[in-house]
Amino acid sequence: MRCPYCAERDSRVVDSREVESTIRRRRECPSCGQRFTTYERAVALTFSVVKKDGRREDYDRAKLERGIRAACFKRPIPADEVDALISGVETELIQLGKAEMSSQFIGELVMARLRERDEVAYVRFASVYREFRDADHIVEEIASLRAWKRRAVEARNQLSFRFEEDQPCWS
Repeated sequence: MRCPYCAERDSRVVDSREVESTIRRRRECPSCGQRFTTYERAVALTFSVVKKDGRREDYDRAKLERGIRAACFKRPIPADEVDALISGVETELIQLGKAEMSSQFIGELVMARLRERDEVAYVRFASVYREFRDADHIVEEIASLRAWKRRAVEARNQLSFRFEEDQPCWS
């Protein structure tokens, strides 16, 4: 691995850790002594994305990452959480094992994860993904977000009861 500081071709691995579906390596340059981090990821995603207009493109992680990072710009979401979100979406897509995925499906996966993490990032992503034409669309999306949030809170506050056949009756 080439050193980003002095361009020396040889570097020594100081530490390796597995993070999600990537390997994070801390390296040290023997020439200048600087340390730097590299990430290794297996490229196993070979599927096409079917766009709204019917066009097909090869899946591009960088494109997905740009959209998510733009939505999370100036939000209190650490970079490693954004990477984990992207890796989680990719993992789910890989597990489906399909040769083609619709851009709508991928967008819905991202929005579901952003909705749980950060409401502002969710609305930003949704505004581009759903092509909001005016403020009314944004207000409708925020209203649906509030309704989703209310249902999620109610579901968490519900007591769950289980009935089992071998449980004695208390009559």
